[in-house]
Amino acid sequence: MPLTTMDFHSQAIIFDLDGVLVDTNPISERHWQAWANRHRISFAEIARIHHGRPTVETIRWVAPHLDAEQEANLKERAEADDAEGLTVFTGVRELLAQLPPERWAIATSATRRTALARLHQVDLPQPAVLVTADDVVQGKPAPEAYQLAAAGLGVAPADCIVVEDAPAGITAAKGAGAQVIAVATTHGAEALAEADAVVGAIGALQLQVKPGELMIQV
Repeated sequence: MPLTTMDFHSQAIIFDLDGVLVDTNPISERHWQAWANRHRISFAEIARIHHGRPTVETIRWVAPHLDAEQEANLKERAEADDAEGLTVFTGVRELLAQLPPERWAIATSATRRTALARLHQVDLPQPAVLVTADDVVQGKPAPEAYQLAAAGLGVAPADCIVVEDAPAGITAAKGAGAQVIAVATTHGAEALAEADAVVGAIGALQLQVKPGELMIQV
């Protein structure tokens, strides 16, 4: 975690969704616990790895004997329809309002159906570039989601700042070549050490929009 003020310069910003823009932890934990109980699988093992990863890949890891795609589809549909406890993190609406539409994107491990439902449920804008689990062959921690998001924005990943909350997402963004600011909303700062900077929450970011450049101060 930086001890002094740091300035990050980029052409665009790519946000993860869950744990960065919206707090879905109450929903996620509730549905993962129910799924673990139903299949008699250790919830502790799921909790250790699921943040930042597509549901189908988590299921493949903890329950290789199950039909992962079928199980993930059922779980994702149930979660998408559940908004109990869903909130927007402080400062998110103000930050997005400052950004030109062509300068930001979302790259999430959720399915498109779930991501769109989340944005609608809390009345956040849908970005022009939205990369979901449905769009990638390899989910986070592979870099594909962030590579696709940068390409959709028409910039190189090295010219993007990624805002993430999970180690798998940080690894994905760094693998794509992006700068990464982590928010310690889901994990402690020590688990986010691979990021270039760590802040407590997205409200700590100070944005300046300049011609041809975005600057974030943390």
